[in-house]
Order: sequence, then C-alpha cells, then structure tokens
Amino acid sequence: MKGIYKITLLVGITILVSSCHNISAPNYQYFPNMYESLAYEPYAEASVFKGGKEAQLPANGTINRGFEPYEYENSTAGYELAKANLKSPLDSLDRKSEKGKELYEIYCMSCHGATGNGKGKLVEREKFLGVPSYKDREITEGSIFHVETYGLNAMGSHANQLNTHERWLVADYVLKLKSQL
Repeated sequence: MKGIYKITLLVGITILVSSCHNISAPNYQYFPNMYESLAYEPYAEASVFKGGKEAQLPANGTINRGFEPYEYENSTAGYELAKANLKSPLDSLDRKSEKGKELYEIYCMSCHGATGNGKGKLVEREKFLGVPSYKDREITEGSIFHVETYGLNAMGSHANQLNTHERWLVADYVLKLKSQL
C-alpha cells in the first residue's frame, strides 16, 4: 500500500510540474531588448542616429581614457615655447637611464645612432639623409619631448608608440647622450 501511495504521489508531482511549462508561450524575459535586438549593417544609415549618420560622435569636451592633454600646439611657435618653458616632471628617482636607453635603442637609434651623432643604420644605408647630431643642436628636454610628441621634418610622431612617461625618459637619455658628445 505504501508503494502505491508513493507512486501516485510521484506521478501527481510529475503531472503538476510538467503542466506549468507551455512550449508555445516561453517564460518571461528579463531585458527583452537584449534577446531580440535590432541588427544594423555596419556603415549603413540608421534612423537611430540623429540626421541618419553612420555613428555618433563623442560628446563635446570628452577625453579618451588614458589621454593626457598636451598644451603646446604643433607649430614652430609651439616648439619654441616648449623649448623655453617645458620642464620634465620626472624627479631624480624616476629618471631611469636604463629604461630610457632601452627605449632609445628601440625607437631612435636606427636613425640617430647609438651615440646621438646622427649616423644610425638607416642613415648609413642612405634611407634617410640629414639626420642631425645632438652635438650640433640647441636642444632642451622640452624641445625633445615636443619633437617626440609631434615629430619634426622627416621624423614622425612617437606619441602612439611611447606614453608620456616613456617620452620623458627618452628625452632625459638624449640629454645624457648630448653631454657625452
């Protein structure tokens, strides 16, 4: 008798549980916009953007994450101002000449040479001509940083390859090379 009650109870619970599930009507969806989102073709006009633009622009005054503003403009006047006024924020503990040397060897030595004499491998192979020696130029840490940031003449900007701290390390190392020439 006990077995019949147990079997009847088990069948009853199974019928009760299975009757709650309806395949034709799925359960309630939380955040239905995530499950049934509208698909947009890339680079196509969309009515969700103002004026039918392809994408939205960032809000005015926003700054990219990790971006550090640089107040000197990319011009001769900006170069002269940076040369005269811009000072390194590195203190004596942050001036790691080994790291500056390592970065110089990666990004600068191929053109400027190991000693800063303007006789790097690319100059020796005549890929670039007229790379000046640091000895012949009036440079300051501000002018070096400015040129690393924006580039000058045939030299392109290194702001994408080196962050602000690394550019200051390279500028410090370049001044050490200049003092040795």
